[in-house]
Amino acid sequence: QLVESGGGSVQAGRSLSLSCAASGDTANCMAWFRQAPGKKREGVAAISRAGSTNYADSVRGRFVVSRDNDKNTLSLLMNNLKPEDTAMYYCAARRVDGCSIFLTFADWGQGTQVTVS
Repeated sequence: QLVESGGGSVQAGRSLSLSCAASGDTANCMAWFRQAPGKKREGVAAISRAGSTNYADSVRGRFVVSRDNDKNTLSLLMNNLKPEDTAMYYCAARRVDGCSIFLTFADWGQGTQVTVS
């Protein structure tokens, strides 16, 4: 089970941090995805159990993904937010080999809304 928290409404240029609490075994790969109204879901950032990361081009340099394997949590620090970052953000977990936002994830949270004005 994945439970996101930390969403909200912020002004452009501000920062916001999202968290995801996972239950069960620690996943090989955890990631953040987002979906804006009328758009396809897109990968934002992924991080392996070892700490290797990859980001979407649209957020690289602004967003930082991290995880705490002991606490089984995932975080996303979003800096310099833009209106186009407005979306529902989802936490996802992948237990098989490979870690990338372009791979398939089996476990998903319910999402948390981020609105940037």
